[in-house]
Amino acid sequence: MGVFEFENFAHGTKSIAEFVGQATQHGAFSLIGGGDSVAAVKQMGLADTVSFVSTGGGAMLEFLEGKVLPGIAAMNE
Repeated sequence: MGVFEFENFAHGTKSIAEFVGQATQHGAFSLIGGGDSVAAVKQMGLADTVSFVSTGGGAMLEFLEGKVLPGIAAMNE
């Protein structure tokens, strides 16, 4: 994975994204989260090869960790 914005350094990032897309085609659930990761898969035309794309990287990770997010907690009141 690297500085995907520059073609010379994008190979690692593209390889990982392609692998995740292939795993998705074989039944895996895949989730891309966070601004840079989302930008990378979109730029490479691979966003449609994964199960879900989330722009809330940090919040998504906290939610997956089981933390209570204020916005979600407010909706549940």
